[in-house]
Amino acid sequence: MERIKSLLVGAMLATTLSSTAALAANTLNDGKFVVGMEITYPPFESYDGDKVVGFDPDLTALLAGKMSLDYSFRDNKFTGLILGLDSDKFDAVISGMYIIPDRLKKADAIPYARTGASIMVVKGSDISPKTENDLCGVKVGLQQGTTWVKALNDLSKSYCAPKGLEPIHVQEFPTAPEVTQALMSRNVQAQLEIAGAAQMFVKRTKGRVQISSDDLVFPQTLGIYVKKDNPLKAQLETAMAEIKADGSYYDLIKKYDLTPVEK
Repeated sequence: MERIKSLLVGAMLATTLSSTAALAANTLNDGKFVVGMEITYPPFESYDGDKVVGFDPDLTALLAGKMSLDYSFRDNKFTGLILGLDSDKFDAVISGMYIIPDRLKKADAIPYARTGASIMVVKGSDISPKTENDLCGVKVGLQQGTTWVKALNDLSKSYCAPKGLEPIHVQEFPTAPEVTQALMSRNVQAQLEIAGAAQMFVKRTKGRVQISSDDLVFPQTLGIYVKKDNPLKAQLETAMAEIKADGSYYDLIKKYDLTPVEK
């Protein structure tokens, strides 16, 4: 009897959540949910022919389904995603983007997964950095706009310099694949990348690039970004609660080897 009651309450909650999410989605165009992302970042988002595939598109599909919305993606440079959100190019940004204070000054965020970075080196490299502290004196390639640019520059000042070590030499590139190309050309010695993406780059380069770090570097939370004070935030939070309730969120997290967020 208790199990029957529990199931009934769960069904009623799911129905309520679904109805709330579907009532009035505050999107730029009625019935449509447009998501900004840089579609060059597997396994989070990339092209498979004409189709956009990856964790973020899959998550978008789940959320849009709960809000009874059609969805589409707009490819945009990573560094311009928050600016594009502010200028109404899209309703939300879902693009493997960390939640950090600087971004929260410009937009609101909904946590959707936790992950961290891996350090990558070319096969046969004469260095094998295990942690960020091993990057002193190393030329590290990074995608423009990532939080690691500041993190590594700060680390140079707080760790490398006091120990009398050379600073970390940060070199930025427009996209993550371009960083990997620079790594394979030995124009940089190491690359810092979100763990899931790093594993994909290792696979796509057929082992010419390898992960040298043992544990995650700079673990942080990924967020869905929306414009400040946009009612869409609450509606997406409701949809997120529902995909957690029905288990589809956790199935997706497991598929892409990420860590769930519970709040």
